[in-house]
Amino acid sequence: MNTLSIFRKVAVAEGLSYLLLLFVAMPMKYWADMPLAVKYTGWAHGLLFVMYMVILIMAWMEYKWNFKKVAMIGAASLLPFAPFIVDKKLKEEN
Repeated sequence: MNTLSIFRKVAVAEGLSYLLLLFVAMPMKYWADMPLAVKYTGWAHGLLFVMYMVILIMAWMEYKWNFKKVAMIGAASLLPFAPFIVDKKLKEEN
């Protein structure tokens, strides 16, 4: 597997974990008094976020992307649903 395919998989996993954190774990914490949902989902999301950034830097160096592209892809990790758009765009490029 090359760096780009690994990055795409991590991007999708990171996007899913973010959605689970926002739309499942957070409501469970505040509406159902289940704080452990955020603890574990948040931990997994944090790990995936770090992986996303590390592999993004690896892909940046390997594929010699320009800074603007890397900044946009990095910023996408902060927005719900955006990692799925990144995955689609990267798939179309290759």
